Amino acid sequence: MCNREGVSRRFFIGLAPGLVLTLAGCGEDRTGPVSVRWGKEYCEYCGMIVDDPRYAAQVRAKGGRAKKFDDLGDAVLWLARQPFAEDPATEFWVGDCEKGVWLDGRMAWYLEGRKSPMGHNFGAVPDGRAGAVDFAAFRRTILERGSTSRCETPTQGST
Repeated sequence: MCNREGVSRRFFIGLAPGLVLTLAGCGEDRTGPVSVRWGKEYCEYCGMIVDDPRYAAQVRAKGGRAKKFDDLGDAVLWLARQPFAEDPATEFWVGDCEKGVWLDGRMAWYLEGRKSPMGHNFGAVPDGRAGAVDFAAFRRTILERGSTSRCETPTQGST
């Protein structure tokens, strides 16, 4: 019937499921940090543009999509509210504040006194140098301080 070009409707319908599966597989990787369109994507926590690889972060629950953040502290605050926060399979990636490459956030070390986009003012480094704290101490500090004034909307700051 529809075989003018040598391709029947039945043949095309048989290919359709494979094509859908192939296209679905063209999306984001299942593990590890994903590429960021710097200056074009928004922080999952505060809604600001993610544009500095030295202070950006990504979080991914097992099998989920990577969530992107403009500041390491925003990622910690967002993750603390998630049911998968303590799951060892949850990935936490942070930008190296000196090289702008991705580091495993739980293995990284954190230096305070950096000027980060949302004012949490920590930068991640790969080694435990003088003045650096481990992930647990960094996380505790961020959770104790909470959101910075840059992250609050007018309704969040009032009760």
